[in-house]
Amino acid sequence: MEFLFFIKKLIAFFVEPFGLVLLLLSLGLYFLTRCSYKKAKLFTTLSFLLLFLFSYPPFSNMLVTNLENRYPKFESTDLNVSYIHVLGNGNNDDYTQPLSSMVSGVGLKRVVEGVIIQKRYPDAKLIFTGYEGGTTLASAVANANIATAIGVKKEMLIINPEPHDTKEEALFTKTLVKEEPFILVTSAAHMPRAMKLFQELGMNPIPAPTDYNKRKTRSLFEAPNIYAFENSQSAVHEYIGMLWAKLVH
Repeated sequence: MEFLFFIKKLIAFFVEPFGLVLLLLSLGLYFLTRCSYKKAKLFTTLSFLLLFLFSYPPFSNMLVTNLENRYPKFESTDLNVSYIHVLGNGNNDDYTQPLSSMVSGVGLKRVVEGVIIQKRYPDAKLIFTGYEGGTTLASAVANANIATAIGVKKEMLIINPEPHDTKEEALFTKTLVKEEPFILVTSAAHMPRAMKLFQELGMNPIPAPTDYNKRKTRSLFEAPNIYAFENSQSAVHEYIGMLWAKLVH
């Protein structure tokens, strides 16, 4: 199971922007060493064109906005809500750092949004899921630590450090909520894929997106930058995930 998970991540790496640019550049260098100059020029040029495109703010913003606009921010619900599921994200296990730095920026936004919503529904329990991801501290545990540090009582938390991906997170939560409506907290760009996955399992999530990266485009004449490339990387990851879900469904 771990090996298959690794293979899936490896394949995904080489079809996402960073891996794709690296692969094309590597092919260009390879053909250069083989004195195949036309192929070397082709692959090297493609690598730089894609690097520019994915780093170009208007293009990056278009990719991410298309995902983030599909669900509005959470306001309120009249439904009886007993659970709020906060999906996991990255973290580290360097205990010389403050707790707020041990959770990724994405994860921190998800936790804070979950806690804010839980304050409005004080009888609802917070579900945290997510494995350790190469560290000794599971994402679910790190996120729960943040929640308790900012005032959530431990008895209001449900922690599962086993799930490796969104599907495994959904399968666990299904054992708790069945078909009961619950609030789902994740990044706005990830929400479309997460909602579809949960709904296909017969669940009734109420979207509560956070961690927005879209912005109003003010000009088409903007220099490429690393922030735009990171947004493209995240967006393409979601598009590939949605395509993969369709292929294996």
